[in-house]
Amino acid sequence: MVERRIRAARFPVVKNFDTFDFIAIPGLNKMLVLELARCEYILRRENIIALGNSGTGKTHVALALGLAACQKGFSVGFTTAAALVSQLLEARDERRLLKLQRDLASVKLLIIDELGYVPLSPSGAELLFETFSQRYERGSTIVTSNLPFEDWTSVLGSERLTGALLDRLTHHVSILTMNGDSYRLKQSAGRRRVVARAEQNQAHAAAPETGKITQS
Repeated sequence: MVERRIRAARFPVVKNFDTFDFIAIPGLNKMLVLELARCEYILRRENIIALGNSGTGKTHVALALGLAACQKGFSVGFTTAAALVSQLLEARDERRLLKLQRDLASVKLLIIDELGYVPLSPSGAELLFETFSQRYERGSTIVTSNLPFEDWTSVLGSERLTGALLDRLTHHVSILTMNGDSYRLKQSAGRRRVVARAEQNQAHAAAPETGKITQS
């Protein structure tokens, strides 16, 4: 049953907290994250918002919380904001929007990743707002974003819509602040240093020995 729920969630990759480096993001409240992993917020139909720079592990945390929810017996759905809006627009054009909206509303935990990376069309922003509204106090939603709340208008295109969305989304919410240096860039830089040291050691080993004094 757990494996079936994981497949149904359509995670891009399965992640847990065993592989998350909390030390790399010192501003993140580890105790809060581990408390949320107990999934009691889903029973209370509360939301989670993870805000921070690109590469700081927001998606990893969202995926790990989604996996925990699957293991606790909750239905989960994962999507990016851009992909969700594309699905909603396509469903509207094909006259199957109501079915998609019912499916989205029925999931106990909906994870919407990367809100803020792509500006939305007015129609797309309205459909996304409807998705949040239909889940308000009926199901839990996790949102990750690289933008602070005051910049969400640049994505949604309307102060009125942004205000109404945030009003619903933040009514019952835990906010995870994940600013800091890029986690991925740190890992990449570390790998480059290891490779550079290995190449340097190989070069030293291959160089001919010089400067020896021979005695006759």
